[in-house]
Amino acid sequence: MDRLADFIWTGRKVNLRFTAEYRTACYAIPIINKLLAEGEDGDTYRTALISWHEAERPPIASYQGDTSRCRIDGPWQIAGRDWLPLGGLILSPGVTAHLDPFEAQALRKKMQQVIEDVIRAWVRDHDLNALPPVPEHFDRRSADRKAKALIAVRTSGEQISASGTTATDDSQDCRPSELTDAPCDTCRKGQDHD
Repeated sequence: MDRLADFIWTGRKVNLRFTAEYRTACYAIPIINKLLAEGEDGDTYRTALISWHEAERPPIASYQGDTSRCRIDGPWQIAGRDWLPLGGLILSPGVTAHLDPFEAQALRKKMQQVIEDVIRAWVRDHDLNALPPVPEHFDRRSADRKAKALIAVRTSGEQISASGTTATDDSQDCRPSELTDAPCDTCRKGQDHD
């Protein structure tokens, strides 16, 4: 009956009930609320957890490229004075490989180092050290509006360029630099244009 109701009435609401330890509930309730949210946010949170749902073990970390990905599986295990994952998985064209705990830990450390190197290179290449630090938290509504406007300006410019004409609208607040492919300094600082 539930499957039939789902087919006929896709917009129906259901009540969920959970029983959990108080400390666990304090962490779980905000996550559950985000997962159940309507719209783009809820869709994004649910999509991000697909790899969790597909994994046999709880993922510690997941790294994804264009065609390849790897997952480090937990839970963490105490190994003397170190902590080790239980294993890992590599999926690449023509390859499915399960990693033992030591291979998974070695790959995790290598991935972390590569990520650190790429982030530091980005900071250096975009001269982010020269900018004053900004708060980690921001006004979501304003930031989303600016980001969507930048995407619209950028993609409309690409569509115009693809058709063989050049965008000449000087009323645009910010155009990413053609050399660095990054927003202007004012945008990077999180400030409004005059």
